[in-house]
Amino acid sequence: MKKNMSQNLKLEKSRLIGTAISLVLFAGIIVSMFFVGRSDPNAPMTSARKLMYARARVTAVLYDDTEPDYVRAEGRRLGKQELEVEILSGLYKGDTLPLTNYLSLLGNVYVSVGDKIVVQINSLEDNSFYATMHNYDRGSVIGVFVLLFALLLIGIGGLKGLKALLGLVFTLACIWFLMIPLIMRGLNPILVTIAIVVVTTAASLLLLDGFTRKSAAAILGCVSGVAAAGIIAAAVGAITPINGFNMSDAEDLILHATDNGMQIKGLLICGVLISALGAVMDVAMTISSAVHELHILNPELKPIKLFKSGMNIGRDAMGTMANTLILAFAGSSLNMFVLVRAYDIPFIQLINADFIVIEILQSVAGSIGIVLTVPLVSLIASYLTSLPIKGAIADNRSK
Repeated sequence: MKKNMSQNLKLEKSRLIGTAISLVLFAGIIVSMFFVGRSDPNAPMTSARKLMYARARVTAVLYDDTEPDYVRAEGRRLGKQELEVEILSGLYKGDTLPLTNYLSLLGNVYVSVGDKIVVQINSLEDNSFYATMHNYDRGSVIGVFVLLFALLLIGIGGLKGLKALLGLVFTLACIWFLMIPLIMRGLNPILVTIAIVVVTTAASLLLLDGFTRKSAAAILGCVSGVAAAGIIAAAVGAITPINGFNMSDAEDLILHATDNGMQIKGLLICGVLISALGAVMDVAMTISSAVHELHILNPELKPIKLFKSGMNIGRDAMGTMANTLILAFAGSSLNMFVLVRAYDIPFIQLINADFIVIEILQSVAGSIGIVLTVPLVSLIASYLTSLPIKGAIADNRSK
């Protein structure tokens, strides 16, 4: 009884330490975001920033000659609408403006009275202004969709679900407010991404499970697996050769890099590291947890037995996770694949095209990272769980 109480106290202590470390990392990163992520007030405004957008509501449809086109547009309405819209936000909030809405195959925003939209406000030299259609106002729908995800995660996962959500928000914030600004300022993109991967992995897993052997094994295995994916992608990219200059948005990035010293070459590898992070973290925590539970159920198991069990469990996980990663890349490029089949592009042209090589490189390198994570985490977890209990690193042993 006393032994169980002592172990539970040690476990609670480890969780508190893990939470404290995570909070320190969170605080440090947030402070860094404030200094790194803020824009330079003296920098000239970009062309995108000069554009003014506002939320609006359709108050009247004055004219509508649109008709459904079943020949080219699968029933989408083509034609023109004359609208009257009320501006709901921004400098001209409360004003009512006329708006001509042209509906084509690609630019197709068909609206009725009461629909909410986003419009672009265009100013003229005589200080007058007019509105043009931008798109549907989808913000509230997306917000409810994300809120539903958060509620399901917390409702089913409880406290751990909440911690997982905080870890996800922290990771996305690090990428947007820290990693990207640092890359844009000319720092080595691969080194910056590796640092972000290490920090976000440690913070997320320590917050989720505390300062335990299980989280330590998962962190070490996850970082090793992601690093392996990056190294393999870099090696293949150097041999091929292919890099960030071959990516679809390279032309626009070159214009920005000329003024800011941004390094484009390594961005392809950065994409591999970030895309592999989630799946590798999942596999790492799953195997570490399984090995740890086996040790709790049978403390007499030798490290070699724990390693073999981790490998057996990991073999099942790696198959589904590798499929998940590859199919995610395939799904995001489905339109491109349909066009490839529609134009009947010769195989020799297809397999050597930049966009195909990049898709293969990203998906396969990430999958290799998952595969290598299995033995790495199994080895680390089997060794750590077999060590005598010392210090603050708890064993998570239940009553």
